[in-house]
Amino acid sequence: MFGWLGFKKGLPLWWSYRLNAQLKEDVENIFEGIAETRMQVLEDWTMDGWRHLERLEGQLGAVRAAPGQGADAESRNRLFAAAYSRAVDFTEIFMLDAGGTVVYSTHSPHIGQTYEAGSPLTSGLEYAKGGSPGTRKCLFGPFGDPLTLETGSRSSPFHDKMTLLFILPLGQGDVWEGALCARVPNDVIGDLIQRESGHVYPDSGDNYIFMAEPSLNTHIAPGTALSRSRFEDRTFTHGENLKDGVTTNWGTVTVKEHTELELMFTDPATGELHPGVANTIRNGSNLFVEFPGYSDYRHIPVIGKGVTFRLPHCPDLWGMMCEGDLEEVYRIRGIAYRQFRQQALLHGGFALIAAILVYFVATQFAAVWIAIGALLFNLLFGGIALASLNRRSDRKVVAPLRKINRFIRINAEGKGDLTQRLDIGEFGNDETHELAKWINNMIDSLEGIMLKVKLAASDVTASQKLLGESTVTTAQQTERVSGRIHDMVRSIRRQLKDIDEAKVVADEARQTLLMLERQASEHISVAQGEVERIGGKMAHIAGRVEETNHTIRMFVETSNEIRSVLKVIEEISAQTNLLALNASIEAARVGEHGRGFAVVASEIRKLADLTRQSTEEVHGIVEKISLHAKEAYASMTEGTKVVSEGTELVAAAMETLGDAKGDDDLKTQIIDEVVVLMEKIATVSIENRAISAEVEGKVQELQADIVDVRHTSHNVEAITGFLQQLVGQFKLAETSKR
Repeated sequence: MFGWLGFKKGLPLWWSYRLNAQLKEDVENIFEGIAETRMQVLEDWTMDGWRHLERLEGQLGAVRAAPGQGADAESRNRLFAAAYSRAVDFTEIFMLDAGGTVVYSTHSPHIGQTYEAGSPLTSGLEYAKGGSPGTRKCLFGPFGDPLTLETGSRSSPFHDKMTLLFILPLGQGDVWEGALCARVPNDVIGDLIQRESGHVYPDSGDNYIFMAEPSLNTHIAPGTALSRSRFEDRTFTHGENLKDGVTTNWGTVTVKEHTELELMFTDPATGELHPGVANTIRNGSNLFVEFPGYSDYRHIPVIGKGVTFRLPHCPDLWGMMCEGDLEEVYRIRGIAYRQFRQQALLHGGFALIAAILVYFVATQFAAVWIAIGALLFNLLFGGIALASLNRRSDRKVVAPLRKINRFIRINAEGKGDLTQRLDIGEFGNDETHELAKWINNMIDSLEGIMLKVKLAASDVTASQKLLGESTVTTAQQTERVSGRIHDMVRSIRRQLKDIDEAKVVADEARQTLLMLERQASEHISVAQGEVERIGGKMAHIAGRVEETNHTIRMFVETSNEIRSVLKVIEEISAQTNLLALNASIEAARVGEHGRGFAVVASEIRKLADLTRQSTEEVHGIVEKISLHAKEAYASMTEGTKVVSEGTELVAAAMETLGDAKGDDDLKTQIIDEVVVLMEKIATVSIENRAISAEVEGKVQELQADIVDVRHTSHNVEAITGFLQQLVGQFKLAETSKR
C-alpha cells in the first residue's frame, strides 16, 4: 500500500493525499501550466536573443554597403553598444572572422583571440559552418568558459563559468565569412524557469533542465543537469544543500562548482535515472501527481510534470522537470475540514457536559426544571460554541481574506506596486494560504510581464530615438542632395546656354560652308579648263615623245650597222694577225733569204686599203648619227618648250589650289571655334559628372540611412508584436466599463 516509502513515512503522506484527493485535477493543471509556461518563456527568450543578433547583422550590413563607411569604427561601436544595451542578458557580443579570430568585442580584452581546433567553441562553430544547404545558426552549450567569469554578470544574481553561446553565421549561402556571437551565462535560463519570488511550491518546488537526447554535445549523457538547481541556490525553506551535500541512506549527493554537467538525476537507491527523468526521456512527456510519487536524487517522494523540447536552432533535445515534494503539495488542510473538526470537538464536548448537567438536575429537581435546565444549558453552550466558531472564523478565515482583500485593493486602486507580496507565513495551511500563494504568483507573473513590457518600451524608445536620428541624418542628406541637384541644374542651364550659342555658331558655319561650296565650284570649273589645256599639251608631248621614239629606233638601226662594220674590222684584224703569223713562220723557215717578206708586205697594203675603206664607211655612218642626233636635239627642244608651257599651267593650277587652301584655312578657323565651344561644353559635362557622382554618393548614403530606418521600423514592429503578445496573455474586455 505504501510502496517504496514504507509504513512509517508512507502513512502520513497517504493521509494527506487522501484528505486532498479532490485537488488531484487542480494539481495536474498546476504542473501542466508550469511546464507549458516555462517552455514558452524559454522559447520566447531564445527568439528574442536571435532577433537582437539579426538586427545587429542587418545594421552592420547596411553600414558596410554605404560608400566610405566600410571601416567606420565609430558606427560599428555605436551599433554593438546599442545591441548590448538592448539585450540585457548578453554579457558579451563579439564578431569572428572566417579564420575564427575575434575581430571585435564589447569586452575588449577578448579581441584578437583565435579559436582553433580543440577550443571550447569548436563543435559549435563546426556545426554552424556545416549546414545543409549553407551555414546555419547554432545555440551552443552549456559549456565551461572562464571568460564568462571575467565578463561578469548583468541580469542573474548567480554567476559561474557555465555558458550559452548564440552563433549567427555571416556570409551568403555556403560562404563562411565569420559569425556574430553573443555570450550568456547559463544561470540566466535557471532564473527564467525558477522565478523564485512567485514559486508555486517555495519549500520544495524545483524546475530544472537536463539532457534528453544529445545531437551536438554527444559527450553529455542523457539525464545530466543543464541548468542550476534550487538546491544549489540555498533558497529552500528547509533541507540540505547540494554544495554542502544532500545526505541519503545510500551516500551523499553533492556538486563541487555548479549543478550543470556535474549532477546526474538518479535514484541513489538504484543508481538508475529516477522515474520522472527516465519516463520523460522515454515518452517525451510525463505527468505523475499521485501517491506515493517517485524517488528523486534525494530519495524523497516527489510528483510533477516532465517535458522534452528543442529551443530554436539548438541541435540538442532538452528535457525539463517541474517538481514538488509530495508532502508540500498535499499538506493543505482546508477551511471546511478545520471548521468541521472544531465544530465536532465543540459539539462533542458540550454534549458531554450538557448530559452530565442534565443528569445532575434530574436527580435534584422536577421534570419541568430538567427541561428548563436543558434549554439553558443548550443556549449557553450553543452561544459559547457560536462565539468560539465566530472568533476562529474571524481569525482563520475573515482576517486572512481581509488581508488579501486589502492587498488586492491597494494594488487595484493604488499605484500598482508590483514589488509587494503577501506574507505566506501569516496564513494557515488552508485555502487562504493557497489563495495568497497564487495571488503572489499572479503578481509575480504580472511583474515579470510588466518588466518585459518596460524593457520592450525602453527598446521602443531607443529604436524611436535611432529612428529620429536616422530621420535627422536623412533630412540632412536630403538637403545636401537638394543643394547638389540645384548646382547640377544651374550647370545644365549653363550648358544649355552654351549649346544655344553653339547652335548659332553652327548656323553661321553652315552659311560659310555654303559660300565656300559655291566658291569651290567656281574654282573647280576653272581647274577643269586648265586641266583640258594640260590635256592638249600632254597630247602634243605624247606626239613628240613618239618622234623621239622613232629617232631612237633609227639610232638602234645605225648602231646595228656600226656593229656590222666593226665585225668586218674584226675579221680584217684577224686576217692581219694570221698573215703576220705566216710571215713569221716563213721568216723562220728561209732564214736569210727574206723573200717572203715581200708577199707579207703586199698583203699588209691590201689590209690597209680595206681599213681605209672601212674607216670611210664608219665616217659616213657617224655623219648619219650626227644628223639623227641633231634631229633628236630639235625634238627635245620642242619637248622642253612644251614642258615649260605645262609648268606654267601647273603654276596656274597651284595658284587656284592656293585660293582653295585659303578657304580651307577659313574652314579650319571655324572648326577651331566649334572645338573651343565643344571644349567648354565638355568642361561643363565633366563638372556635371562630378556633381552627379557626388549626388550618387549622397543618394547611396541616403539609401543606407533608409535601410537603417527600415531595420529600425521592422524592429519597432517586432517589439510592438511582442507587446501585443504580452498583453494578449490577459483576458480583457472589449471596452472599459465605467
